[in-house]
Amino acid sequence: MKALISIDYTNDFVATDGALTTGAAGQAIEETLVAQTQAFIEAGDFVVFAIDRHDKEDTFHPENRLFPPHNLAGTTGRQLYGSLAPVYEKHQAAKNVYWLDKRHYSAFSGTDLDIRLRERRITDIYLTGVCTDICVLHTAVDAYNLGYHIHIIEDAVASFDPQGHEWALRHFKGSLGATIE
Repeated sequence: MKALISIDYTNDFVATDGALTTGAAGQAIEETLVAQTQAFIEAGDFVVFAIDRHDKEDTFHPENRLFPPHNLAGTTGRQLYGSLAPVYEKHQAAKNVYWLDKRHYSAFSGTDLDIRLRERRITDIYLTGVCTDICVLHTAVDAYNLGYHIHIIEDAVASFDPQGHEWALRHFKGSLGATIE
């Protein structure tokens, strides 16, 4: 069984004026990311929208020292970017679609993702989204440590750091045994 995890494809991470944008790199993957998401949903596979959620009043979160405020609850910056938004809106009530608020880089850290995957006997996870070398990477490392088979859809991941993106792709394959598709 397989699942697709769509990571942080939001206005703040992708739109030109996003608070922590990948810009053109993130925008360039939209068509592939949306097509893959749609295909997984229509095939009945489990699709997780793992979306960063921060609170303006949370002064203790370690990312506050590293990055400007982003993906704040209740803001347009946290909304899904571009043509991914209507895909989610159309299918959000489907039993195979799950919205997951995450507080850390990894979609597994402090969430019920592992439980939801195991309930469905998921063995293979397909990762899309941003940033390749931050949230996608940390999610992949946790998935590896939990025993999942990892697939990275190369044309559906991006970063604001081209060198970090390339390093992460090599790391997925060389250190995590991921399949790069």
